[in-house]
Amino acid sequence: METMKRTVTCGDLRVDRAYQTVVLNGWVHRKRDHGGITFINLRDRYGITQVVVDTKTDTVVPAAATVPDLNAVAAELRNEYCIAVEGVVRLRPEEMANPAMPTGAVEVLASKIVILNRSEPLPFQIDDEINASEDLRLTYRYLDMRSEHIQRRIKLRSDVTFAVREFMIKQGFYEIETPTFIKPTPEGARDYLVPSRLYAGKFYALPQSPQLYKQILMAGGFDKYFQIARCYRDEDSRGDRQPEFTQIDIEMSFVSRDDVLSITERLMRYVFMKTLNIALPERFKRLTWKESQEKYGSDKPDLRFGMELRDFAPYVEAGGFQAFKDALAGGGGVKALVVRGGADYSRKRIEELEAHAKIYKAKGMAWMKTTGDAAHNVALEGGVAKFFTANAGDIITGLDAASGDIILIVADAKRKIANAALGAVRAKLGKDLRLADPRAFEFVWIVDFPLFEFNEEENHWEAAHHLFSYPQEQYHDMLESDPGAVLGDLYDLVLNGYELASGSIRVHNPELQKRIFSIAGISPEDAERKFGFLTNAFKYGAPPHGGIAPGLDRLVMLMAGETSIKEVIAFPKNSFAVSPMDDCPCEVEQKQLDELHVVVRTP
Repeated sequence: METMKRTVTCGDLRVDRAYQTVVLNGWVHRKRDHGGITFINLRDRYGITQVVVDTKTDTVVPAAATVPDLNAVAAELRNEYCIAVEGVVRLRPEEMANPAMPTGAVEVLASKIVILNRSEPLPFQIDDEINASEDLRLTYRYLDMRSEHIQRRIKLRSDVTFAVREFMIKQGFYEIETPTFIKPTPEGARDYLVPSRLYAGKFYALPQSPQLYKQILMAGGFDKYFQIARCYRDEDSRGDRQPEFTQIDIEMSFVSRDDVLSITERLMRYVFMKTLNIALPERFKRLTWKESQEKYGSDKPDLRFGMELRDFAPYVEAGGFQAFKDALAGGGGVKALVVRGGADYSRKRIEELEAHAKIYKAKGMAWMKTTGDAAHNVALEGGVAKFFTANAGDIITGLDAASGDIILIVADAKRKIANAALGAVRAKLGKDLRLADPRAFEFVWIVDFPLFEFNEEENHWEAAHHLFSYPQEQYHDMLESDPGAVLGDLYDLVLNGYELASGSIRVHNPELQKRIFSIAGISPEDAERKFGFLTNAFKYGAPPHGGIAPGLDRLVMLMAGETSIKEVIAFPKNSFAVSPMDDCPCEVEQKQLDELHVVVRTP
């Protein structure tokens, strides 16, 4: 191998290397036999070079005469054979040049080929984009990885990670690792537990996030911390979620909300410019949680298209549709969505949208179509239009509807259901109608979240984000008397309809922390057992502090124009949290279980 070690990569060669003897190492990407002349596209991580096997040409170097039978070796080659090639770089004839390839102006005339490793028949063809099933791709992930699609996205992930580190270090942050084996704590999802061999019946947990430890770092005086942090949550997988994932974890002392938002905006601007050469705005848009719910029916709205939800309540009383009146009488809401050009929707299409609304607990979805002259005489017809003939003009004007539109309406005694259901219909229409520019990046901050939310199933208040978020100052006196009205110093960063980051200013006062624990139904004894190591740190002059944690996987996914984080993770799990490549999770030997004092009960 030493004599055939590469001197250049398959992406290096240009016209300035013409007539040089080089050695290439790589994989056979394609082979074409043209009756005595064989063309091989040789691929490595850096690109593709065309190799030519033609022992009859006068330009073959003398060394070719010593090669046993170059044509015989070339004939054996198949896709994904790993080979070494020695030869002379020559210019392609002008009419044969390939401007689509960086190396397309040259080719290598082979004088020697060594097969480094053969390949069995492939389970799928390796192309720029692989069309095999997800399970097959993950079973043969090492082949999937050779595609330009995965190579390009993993490179982007590496570039983004480096840019994050570069920016944060320049801003005076320390990169500090926090433990992987930690004390189990309730943070909203199930912990992955690790049994202790030395202490029978005791367990470590894998961190769902470094939340408590980064706060302790602030109590320890480190002022500004970040970490590319591995996190683990035992929850169902989906496109933008995995059992193990990576956060860009950030925490700072002596800061306000605006300080955290500002450093995050600057980080995103730096990363996008450094890796994609895209300039983001100086400041991102901001919406309060309430505004976002009312306008978009979601706390993670996609702002790449409009189509905002409108309040239909002003038109209910003059109409005769009792279901709408009942919803308002029960303290709920009636929300409308105007879909441009939707008047040609069939009954089947409307029923599909209604079924989607019902997934989000809507009892149904009413509709009306606008018809008439585009400039005037616009009227309502179909659906529930007959109940609103008296104020049709007010509805059309108030909702800014035009001829050819359809108005979709959801009512519910719980306003949040009306918003959420119609918001889900908006999101579906945005995808179905391709309203969002796939090349656009629309960031928005969602701020002023409720600190608490009521768990109706368990009949108690719980933290909307986590227990260590700081209530805004003006609500401190009403924490116990009206928890539902309390807003927290909480903030989410949303990108193109995905929650990209979540954070808050943290509680640093032990007495205030006790009050929050009490409202969430956590007794002093439980609080001490679960969180005592953090709350004890608050007793010794812990500074005010806050932070945020952008998801690295989601960030790279969105930057790459993907909809699944599996495309930007080297070794992802499938939709069932399984790795088909190495059959993980799997059973273990009884000896290991005995050492860990673990007994397995088969369901």
